[in-house]
Parts: sequence; C-alpha cells; structure tokens
Amino acid sequence: MAQRKRMAYNVSRDILDEETLDEIAEKADSNPSLCDKLKKSLRSSGPKAKKRLLGTLPIISWLPRYPFKENALGDLISGISVGIMQLPQGMAYALLASVPPVFGLYSSFYPVLIYFLFGTSKHISVGTYAVMSVMIGSVTERLAPESDFMTFDNMSNSSIVDLVSRDAARVRVAAAVTCLSGLFQVLLGLLQLGFLVTYLSEPLVRGYTTGAAIHVIVSQLKYTFGINPKRHNGPLSLIYTVLEVCYLVPKTNIGTLVVSIVAIICLILTKELNAYLSKKIPVPIPVELLGIVIATVISWQVNLNEQFGVDVVGKIPTGLQAPVVPDFSLFGQVIGDAFALAFVGYGIAISLGRIFALKYGYNVDSNQEFIALGLSNSIGGFFQCFAISCSMSRTMVQESTGGKTQVAGALSAIVILFITLWIGVLFQDLPKAVLASIIYVNLHGMMKQFLDIPALWRTNKIDMVVWVVTFILTVLLNPDLGLLASLVFSLLTVIFRMQLPQYSRLGQIPNTDIYKPVEDYNQVREVPGIFIFRSSATLYYANAEMYQEALEKKSGFKINKILSAKKKLEAKREKFERKIAKKAAKKKTHEMVEETVKEDIAVIPMDYMPDPSLPRAIILDLSAVNFLDTVGVKTLRRIQSEYGQIGIEVFLACCQTGVVNNLKSGGFFNDKVTKSCLFSTIHDAVLHCQTSGILSPEQENTETYF
Repeated sequence: MAQRKRMAYNVSRDILDEETLDEIAEKADSNPSLCDKLKKSLRSSGPKAKKRLLGTLPIISWLPRYPFKENALGDLISGISVGIMQLPQGMAYALLASVPPVFGLYSSFYPVLIYFLFGTSKHISVGTYAVMSVMIGSVTERLAPESDFMTFDNMSNSSIVDLVSRDAARVRVAAAVTCLSGLFQVLLGLLQLGFLVTYLSEPLVRGYTTGAAIHVIVSQLKYTFGINPKRHNGPLSLIYTVLEVCYLVPKTNIGTLVVSIVAIICLILTKELNAYLSKKIPVPIPVELLGIVIATVISWQVNLNEQFGVDVVGKIPTGLQAPVVPDFSLFGQVIGDAFALAFVGYGIAISLGRIFALKYGYNVDSNQEFIALGLSNSIGGFFQCFAISCSMSRTMVQESTGGKTQVAGALSAIVILFITLWIGVLFQDLPKAVLASIIYVNLHGMMKQFLDIPALWRTNKIDMVVWVVTFILTVLLNPDLGLLASLVFSLLTVIFRMQLPQYSRLGQIPNTDIYKPVEDYNQVREVPGIFIFRSSATLYYANAEMYQEALEKKSGFKINKILSAKKKLEAKREKFERKIAKKAAKKKTHEMVEETVKEDIAVIPMDYMPDPSLPRAIILDLSAVNFLDTVGVKTLRRIQSEYGQIGIEVFLACCQTGVVNNLKSGGFFNDKVTKSCLFSTIHDAVLHCQTSGILSPEQENTETYF
C-alpha cells in the first residue's frame, strides 16, 4: 500500500455564519428586476449583433477560414463515400416511410444542404434514418391506408389498389408531418429549449431505437416474403402484423425469398470483408451500392418482375420537382406524431454530435442544432421530403474516410443530386427485396444493443429497467406512443429516487473538519451534544414529510411526544397557578396565603427541563439541496420552531446561494431568525455550537477540531 502523504494544514479564521459572510464578502444584488433583464436583453451592440448573426448562420464564421490544403481531400473522399451510401439507404428507408424510393433521394439532398448552412457539428451525417422512417411510415399508412384506394378492375374481376393515388396521398402526409416536426424544432431552438432532450437518457434512447428496429424489421417482412399483409395501427399493432405475416407465409413468393436470402448473405459477407480490410484500404468498399447495381443488372437481364413476380422499385422520375406547399389541413391530425419526430430526430443527432465534438475538441450548440434540423425538416417538407436525422453508420464512414467539416455533407448531397438527375432512372428494375435486405443488415448495430442489458445489470439496475421497459413499450405500442410512455416511466424513476433518498447521521473523522455518515465508517465519531443530519436529495413538497420522519427516526426521539408532554406540564402549572390565585383571593392575610401554598406544595409542577440525553443542537446539512419550494421552506421553519420549543437549537449548513434566496423569499427569516443560523460549512456550525454556550460544560470541553 502506498504511504499516505501528509501536509501541514492549518486554518486560522473566525467562525463565519451566513450573515457575517455577506458583510465580509460584500454580497452583491444578484436579483435584478424584470425590467432590467428586459432592457439588457434588448440592448444591442455591434459585437453582440455580429455574434447573433454568426450563431444563427454558422457557415459565415467557419467557411471563410476553411483550411483547403488540410481538409479538402479528406472531405472530398468522405463526401463521395457518404453520398454513395445515401443512395441505397435513401431508397430503402423510403420503403419504411411507405413512399416511392425517389423521395428517399430527395430527403438525402435538400435537408443535407440546409444543415450544411445552419449546423454546428462537423462530423455527423444527416439524412434518412431507419427509426424516423418507420415513424413516418406509421403515420402515412394510418392516414392513407390502401383500403381508401381500392378500385374494381373489370379485366381481372377483382379489386386492385390505385398505386398512383395512394403514393401521392402518402407523400402529402409525409411532407406535412415532416414540415410540422421541423417547425416544432425551430420553435424549441428559438426558445433555447435544447436542454429538454437531456430527459432522453442514453438507456432510454438505446432501448427505444432497439424497439423501433423491431418495428423496422417487421415492416420489411412483406418485401422479403413477397406477401401483402394488412397494416395494423394502434397498440399491439406489431403483434397483429406478425400474426398476419405468419398466416400469409404459405403464400410466399419463392423468387422474392431467394433474392432476399442471397442479398442478405452477400451483404453480410462483404461487410465482414470490409471490416477485415478496414486498416488496409483508405476507403471502405461501397457494399450497398455494389449490391443494388448487381441486383438491378440481374433483375433486368432475368426479368425477375415478369418471370417470377418479384416486386421491383418501378418508375423513378429524373430531375428535381418544384416545391409544393404542404397540406396544412393535415397538421391537426399529425401534431402528436410531429412532436415525437422532433424529439427523436434531435435526440439522436445531438447525442452523436456531442460524441464527436468531445473527441475532436469543438463545441456543438444544442439550440442551434435544434434550429438547423428544424429548418432542414420544415423546408424539406416543401420539397416533399420526409423527416431526417443522423445515421450512425454513415457518420462513422464520414469520419473514418477523412471527413473534417460540414463540407463532406455538402459534397454527399451533390453526389445525390448527380444520381437524381441522371442515374436514378437506371434502378427501376431493382427488387424491393434487396432494399429490405440492406435495411436488415444495417440494423445489426442496433441489434447489438441487446448487450446493454447485462452491462447495465452490473452497473446500474435502474437504468437497466429503463432500457427494458422502454424496449417493451416501444414494441407493444407504436414508436410515437412508446416514446411518450417510456419518457413518463423514465421520469417516474427519477421521482421515485428523489422520493426515497438516503438519510444519514453524520459524525466527525478525528482530527479533521470532515463529516461522514456514522453508519458507513467505523472511525467516525458523533460530536457530543450535536446531531448532524443529511439527506441525499433536495427538499421539496413530495418528500418534505419523509424528511421530518427520517429526522425523528435518526435522532432517536419523537418530537411530537416531547411537545405533548411539555404542553401537559405547562397546562398543569397554569392550572396550579390559577388555583393558588383563587385561594389567595379568598384568604386575604399573608399567613393564609403561606398556609395555602404549604397545603399544595406536594403537587407543584416543576418547570420543563430538557432531557440531558437529547442533543442541544441539530445541524441540517443542506449540501444536496439545490432548491427549496414553499413546502420545503415551511418544513425547515417548522423543524426550527418545534425543536426550539424543547430547547434544541437548529442550524443550517452548506446552503447554496439559490437555497438562501429561496429561504429569504419564502419568509424563513424574521426578527428572531436571521442568517446567523446559516453556516457555509458543517465545521463552522459545530464550532459555533461549542463556543456559544449552547452545549453543557462537559460537551463544550470536548475537542472536535484540530
């Protein structure tokens, strides 16, 4: 064992309470009026206006100083690599959103350019994302179900789906919910509410994305088996869909299944080869791109659609479409979904953004990220895009291929533009089963998140419960309802933990000014005549009653019982005094009064004397208390009053400035109770008790300081 280092430690100063400390430190007025705050916020200057402009449009600050020689090549290679990935992922995730594949390309172009202008993260790759896409798909299929577009075909004498009308309606729904979610994000960013996403804890986000991945997998089973199950909405919809798929499995299209199996095997093998060669080649093999090119060529040559009934992508229009105003009449029907999309998309993006910002030593503005993603979605809605976020797989490729700045994202958008204008039409014969296979293989990272469960079990069981419950709720409910229910459950765990804090009775480590729980340390000794009490949570209305109960339990005596006994004794004394006065009024002479007293001397109640076993002072350690509401202030005032009635002084220690302000505004102080009962440290409070005559002579002579 290493020898403990010792240093001379000697502090010589007066015992300082809060009142004395304010005088010495000359406490300033830290609560300006609302009018002063408003004037300060409206006051503008050149530097302040410039800072606001640069904060709103970050590209103005970093692009003119772009180090071309150092970053250009890496950003170019990274942009091309990510753009190549965007093509198959955009088309595949469009299937999740239940819109034609070309709209996945639009969603990989317009929002990416907008984020390039307004975003502050240098490394994340925004664009289509599986979880967001499946959330969009649940909305589009709910508001534009196939049953609304059934027409009777005289040629086949059966009902068929009007695919053109259905897809047009679903695109309108997707654009509307995307635009509204973007407006929510912009509003939250302008209101500086980026901190709200911190309520989406990491276990919650990982459990949620894993549950959403199950929804993604189930939604793609129809493309894998070549079947057409009914879409179910609402709670337990996933279970109904799985049962429907199981019922339709005997009707599987063998050609489609063979394409799916071959595509999955080839993609897995190629990705493993990619991982093996990752340190030997500068740029990873574009697995998905090669997959869709080869699959398209084979499908075109073999004519899989007509020969084997394999469903293909179909017509892909070339060029860009003119902007279309979203259908505002749909906003009322999708407001809940839009809010969920706004939070999920931002939560995933800011989490990844902060990881890379910490790794490379720069800052990501959480509120500006809200605005950047909001503008990407709201403006993208006018170009018929669906909601976007940040993809982990593309971000890792962007970083590993040398991407240094947002320029890589802009270059990836240019690659998508080139594909959309000239190359996209070549993929019309691409089997949808291949796109579904790409989705399956890309979800392997999310499936690995199941390993979080044993890891969390070893480190923090409550976080493990949050993960598991979030996963179950997301699977059983739709992703939007699952997110809301999971967030409520996560917040309840915080409330329960605040409701059940750890209460401790503190003692002093010998020859130090350090105080620790006597239950946890063998060498800690309580200070004679002083009871020091600490709670591990803040004091507010929900746990105020438990705080008082724990104080009684730890102190070892019932304050109400002692107060009741004191009141009975005082009532007896008052009754005796009235009796003496009454008899004295009847017996006028002095001798008669003395005789009356002698008659009753045996029943004279004594004055209340404090039990010598009780402490003479209580010190409440409020170091864990970061705020006090009115109930908390009343609780402390009641404790001080009740214990004061039985001769026990109550002091508060380690109060934060905000807590002192709460005590002041809550009416804790008056003519009798001043800041002199507040101390900056427990040791100051202990020394005050030992030197102010509160303790008995034996207790005062006890050495507690060094």
